[in-house]
Amino acid sequence: MKTDSIKSKALLGLFLSTTLLFATLLLAALPASAQLAVRHSEGIVHGFLILTTLDGHVVAEGEQTQSPHSDRITSRLIFRFKDGSIHQEDSVYSQRKSFQLISEHLVQKGPTFKQPIDVSFTVASGQVTVKATEKDGKEKVITEHVDIPADIANGVILILLKNLPPGGTEIKLPYLAATPKPRMVKLAVSSGGEDSFAGGGSNQKTTHYIVKVEIGGVAGVVAPIVGKQPVDTHVWILKGPVPAFVQSEGPLFQGGPVWRISLVSLRAPSKQPESGAAKP
Repeated sequence: MKTDSIKSKALLGLFLSTTLLFATLLLAALPASAQLAVRHSEGIVHGFLILTTLDGHVVAEGEQTQSPHSDRITSRLIFRFKDGSIHQEDSVYSQRKSFQLISEHLVQKGPTFKQPIDVSFTVASGQVTVKATEKDGKEKVITEHVDIPADIANGVILILLKNLPPGGTEIKLPYLAATPKPRMVKLAVSSGGEDSFAGGGSNQKTTHYIVKVEIGGVAGVVAPIVGKQPVDTHVWILKGPVPAFVQSEGPLFQGGPVWRISLVSLRAPSKQPESGAAKP
C-alpha cells in the first residue's frame, strides 16, 4: 500500500511538471500580438516633440497627430530638420483586442539622410514598395511581396511599450527594416529598470526599455564583426495607470547618430513693440 502511495505521488509530480512545461511552451509560442493585448486604448492626440543630440543641440522639431476613425487609428509623426530635411511616418492600425498595423508609409529625404528613402506597405497584401535615391541621383523603385506577420511593430512600437504588463520578460517583435531592399528583422525588447524624471512638481517614475535589433541569419552573425550591428534604442515610458511616452534615445535611420526625442510645449510668440511705441 505504501509503495502504491509513493508511485501515485511520483506520477502526480511527473504529471504536474509535464503540464507546467507544456503551459510554459504554449505561452512562449503565442504571437506577440496575443501577449500584447490592448490595455490602454488610443484616441485623439496632438503633441509636439524635439529632436536633439545627446548634449542638447537641437536638430529638428516634430509633431505627432493621431485620430480615430471607427475601429482604426490614423497616426502621423513628422520631424522638420533645420537643414530642410523631412522625416515623416504615416501609420494606420486597429485596436480591437490587440494592436495590429494595417499600413505604413515612411519618408526620409534631405541632406540629413545619407540615403533618402520612401517605403510603403500594407500588412494584408504583403506588398512593399521602396523608392530610394542612389548615389548618382537616380531614383530606384523596388516592389516585392513580403510575408508580413500580423504582429509587426512598425508604426506602433511606442504604443506597444505603453501596453506592456509591468515586470514583463523580454519579448520579440517582427519589424520591416527601412532599407533599399525590404528585410524582416526582430526587435528584442527588455526592461532596463526604473528611472525618475522631474515633472509636475515631483519625481515621476518611468520604465526604461531597451530595444535591440536582431538581424538574424548569416548577416546577423557578420554584422557585429564588420561594425554594422544597429545601435540599441532606449525608451522611457511613464509608469502608473496612465502610461505615456517620456523620452527616447537612438538612431533615426540606419548608420545614423544617436539622437534624443523629448516632449516639448508650445511657445508663446515674442511680443513686438507697437507701432510708434517707445522702445526701451
